[in-house]
Amino acid sequence: MARRNRTIAVLGLGNFGAVIASELARFGNDVIGIDVDRRIVSDQADKLGQALILDARDEAALREAGIADCDAAVVAMATNIEVSILSVMNLKLLGVRTIWAKAVSRTHHRILSKLGVDRVIHPEEEMGRTIAQMIHNPLIRDLASLGNGNYVVNFIVPPSLAGKRVEDLDLPSRHEVRAIGVMRGSDWLGGETCDTALSEDDKLILLGSRTKLRSFAEGL
Repeated sequence: MARRNRTIAVLGLGNFGAVIASELARFGNDVIGIDVDRRIVSDQADKLGQALILDARDEAALREAGIADCDAAVVAMATNIEVSILSVMNLKLLGVRTIWAKAVSRTHHRILSKLGVDRVIHPEEEMGRTIAQMIHNPLIRDLASLGNGNYVVNFIVPPSLAGKRVEDLDLPSRHEVRAIGVMRGSDWLGGETCDTALSEDDKLILLGSRTKLRSFAEGL
């Protein structure tokens, strides 16, 4: 069965919101971009299915724009906390099923959580942690949070592990991390039962807590 395109609203088309909106559109979603700034909306008009000059604090205007029929919405503006909160409240009133929202402080985060936001985003904070982790240990090329303290990392195989197989590393018992798979260049070699000998610069896709992943990487 073909996957149904989702309709997603992005409220606020500044740098953060514009990237989210354009990427979602590139993935094939039907995106409705909303901002109060005519120039910003004009800049995004050719990239999105719809780009509307609209005040997200206006519930009637959002309803008229069809936001109630969206599968999900992202509140990407956060500098003005009042606008952020009212936008989320309007989305909830319209019955939008999934809402993500950007927060600028812990207090803002708590308010959004109380309003029932599904995912509160701290992009600068989250990206800062990821960059610090990658700078601290060059073997880690990428890191993604899965929630509940679990992360997936793209780990570059160092010379000390070359020639070993995944099972030789005994990752679950010795390090409390799991190997999801192994890649060589763009080729997938297999999952955690992969019996191919590792080569330097292969990519180990690992799952575990930040502490356990860091401990494994630093112990090599």
